[in-house]
Amino acid sequence: MQNLLDRITIDPEICHGKPTIRGLRYPIEIILQLLSSGMSIDEILEDYEDLEREDIMAVLMYASKLSEVKSISKLDVA
Repeated sequence: MQNLLDRITIDPEICHGKPTIRGLRYPIEIILQLLSSGMSIDEILEDYEDLEREDIMAVLMYASKLSEVKSISKLDVA
């Protein structure tokens, strides 16, 4: 599990410090948006050839860890 999470990097010099995949300029939020729009992992990998399947799994694991909170208030969706 930790090996996957090691793929998520945070660098203030890359994408304004947003979590990205392996220091590439792919914020995890973009990958999550693609997945939630209905794109499959294979479609994403086809479109972004420098990404690996493990990168997508790392994004999902990271998002899962972020959702492990004791309480949450209503999300403001714009």
